[in-house]
Amino acid sequence: MQISTIGLDIAKNVFQVHGIDAAEKVVVRKRLRRRQVLEFFKALPPCLIGMEACATAHYWARELTKLGHEVRLMPAKDVKAYVKRNKNDAADAEAICEAVRRPTMRFVRIKSAEQQGQLMQHRTRDVLIQLGLVVAQGNAGVNELRAIVTDEQDTRLPIDARASVIVLAAQLEALESVIGAIEKRIKMQHRSSEASQRVEAIPGIGVIGATAIVATVADPTIFRSGRDFAAWIGLVPRQDSTGGKRKLGPISKQGDRYLRRILVVGAIAVLRRAQENPGKYPWLTQLLARRPFKVVAVALANKMARMAWALLAHGGTYRAPELAETA
Repeated sequence: MQISTIGLDIAKNVFQVHGIDAAEKVVVRKRLRRRQVLEFFKALPPCLIGMEACATAHYWARELTKLGHEVRLMPAKDVKAYVKRNKNDAADAEAICEAVRRPTMRFVRIKSAEQQGQLMQHRTRDVLIQLGLVVAQGNAGVNELRAIVTDEQDTRLPIDARASVIVLAAQLEALESVIGAIEKRIKMQHRSSEASQRVEAIPGIGVIGATAIVATVADPTIFRSGRDFAAWIGLVPRQDSTGGKRKLGPISKQGDRYLRRILVVGAIAVLRRAQENPGKYPWLTQLLARRPFKVVAVALANKMARMAWALLAHGGTYRAPELAETA
């Protein structure tokens, strides 16, 4: 019988295949090594292939699409509900095969190699910055530490300690150089992307946030609304409702942690400006009077995400609220 649907569970070296025909009868259960994957699918007629979304899945999706197959990626948390027994590769592949055919399943848009390359720059920059911040908080602290370490006349640092700490100072200089080079490339990408420039106009998002959003969201229309996009990032309350009673908790923190952190940090910067100039931000000023600072920051980050989605999905440019302009 001809295979119509395949669930493919991927790993670093071992891949599990679960295939069914049009009558939903199991046709193939097979374990493949990495080098065997493309050869196996080359020999098959075009079919539907489901995989759990991850960084590697986007690569395999591109390669299998070149062979004429239809590939759909799904969030791993959505596939988990279809696992019938204890977790193993065969059970995961079977669950993927079942989930990919569900009409209500939400799929992840396949990223191009260029989009993944742009996101790698964001992730690399993020890791390097965090490594630098372990040594000292803020640019002023780093510069002060460097001055003390390099000044051999400064007796506050013992000779043996200086020999150790100077290595850290050299690492910080190298990190700053690498981060600067990555940020230059990100800015070049921003200048060449009309969508990124429109998103950057939203207060609090900036160049880093705009390029990260555009590179992450290949197709904004997969979200039904801005709220769906904010929920995907994890900026909406977690629900524990039952019996017709709504019970909302803290934010879910599901989805893309990097985007969520960028948006929250940007929202905090906007709130600082609102505290300095309350007349220019009346909505935020009123909200800060009723709610804690961090709660307002998350609410603003949610609003920023919804505005970014609206610009990407429907076009147009950001327009500041009239009240803010006339205040």
